[in-house]
Amino acid sequence: MAARPNILFIIADDHRYDAMGAAGDQVVQTPALDALAQAGTMMASTHIIGGVSGAVCIPCRACVQTGTHIFQATESQTIDDYARNNVISQGTHTMPFWFRSHGYYTHAIGKWHNDRDSFTAGFCSGSALFLGGMSEHQRVPVFDYDGDGFHPPEEPRLETRFSTELFTDSAIDFLEQYSGEEPFFLYLAYTSPHDPRTAPEPYASLYDREQIPLPPSFMEEHPFDNGELDIRDEKLAAYPRRPEEVRGHIADYYAMITHMDRHIDQVLQTLAASGNLDNTIVVYTSDHGLAVGRHALLGKQNMYDHSIRVPWLIRGPGVPAGRRVDALAYQFDIFPTLCSFAGMEPPDAIAGQSMAPLIRGETDEGRPTVYALYKDIQRMVKDERWKLIRYRRSAATGRGSDCLQLFDLANDPWELCNLAVLPEYCAQAERLEQELADWMKRVGDPFAELFG
Repeated sequence: MAARPNILFIIADDHRYDAMGAAGDQVVQTPALDALAQAGTMMASTHIIGGVSGAVCIPCRACVQTGTHIFQATESQTIDDYARNNVISQGTHTMPFWFRSHGYYTHAIGKWHNDRDSFTAGFCSGSALFLGGMSEHQRVPVFDYDGDGFHPPEEPRLETRFSTELFTDSAIDFLEQYSGEEPFFLYLAYTSPHDPRTAPEPYASLYDREQIPLPPSFMEEHPFDNGELDIRDEKLAAYPRRPEEVRGHIADYYAMITHMDRHIDQVLQTLAASGNLDNTIVVYTSDHGLAVGRHALLGKQNMYDHSIRVPWLIRGPGVPAGRRVDALAYQFDIFPTLCSFAGMEPPDAIAGQSMAPLIRGETDEGRPTVYALYKDIQRMVKDERWKLIRYRRSAATGRGSDCLQLFDLANDPWELCNLAVLPEYCAQAERLEQELADWMKRVGDPFAELFG
């Protein structure tokens, strides 16, 4: 039996699916990620499922770690119950736990936004661990971890190296020093390109804030109240949105991405120098996307593709090079897919499906539909062509709108023309609404009746 491959799992924070050269962006500079895509496979239509927390990263990270949807992944689905929304369900096996229990040495670096018990069950060790949501990039509170617990044991130490550099240096140290007989599972979680978007020079000045193009979906105001127009993320710029301010946000976002890309390149160079590149499955993804000026939005608390689609690049033994897969997938499919490439069975009864046959070209069929949710105010269903978003007013806050959007993504990829208002598209809307209702009941969505 061939030796099992190592796993290098890299996850960014807020990196939108198309903000890479390999995904078609002609402005942002991502040579390392482009090379990773060329050396492996790009899963170009990968979706998050969302959750009931305004901090969307919490449920998304729980889902990717458990390989299942949010109603199985966490202990609480009470809206914004941050103390319990981040707690991974008892009896649910996380990805690091599963690989550890199958003979892998598991090590974590960077952001962990779920509970400590699930961390300690999954990882043998960790360094430069940020146990939180966000911080200043040059004032990062971190712990280290070994079998005796977290160090320092009480308060974290404060690191003044830029977060991306701090986490990269820790990853390089691990790759250069690891000499165990077991294959390793290295979890590297950057906090970039999350705000505050304060990339160091020369990256901060790399993009011309006056010339950077606006997206076709730029708007001064969102066309209706989606229920979250006054959340923190949306207050990072003034209403109505001004082109010059949005251009500045895009420039800063791209600067953070390019800076991170440079450091990912250093990690991959170190992996190659260690002699482990050819026997390591490398995955790159992000916890969710981000609007950054599209649809007059800045954040991720919405159901448009810019916020619910994420990068998924994979390369390594058994993964075809230079392949792009446009079939629908979920981010939580990554866990069972890695199990397939490592010759392991995934945990029973998870919602994730291995995409290994799709990646290897053994089939061209992904998921027929994907779904997403946000709090009690937004639900989404999407197939290979059509997308429907259902909105409702929250009884708790009074915010939001009872309305419907239908997009023909084949002809309207920027989601600008709402066809739900046209009688000739009633049948499409009704079909998708029924599929959405069936899904909500199937997964135990506690708000299913409210959307009925």
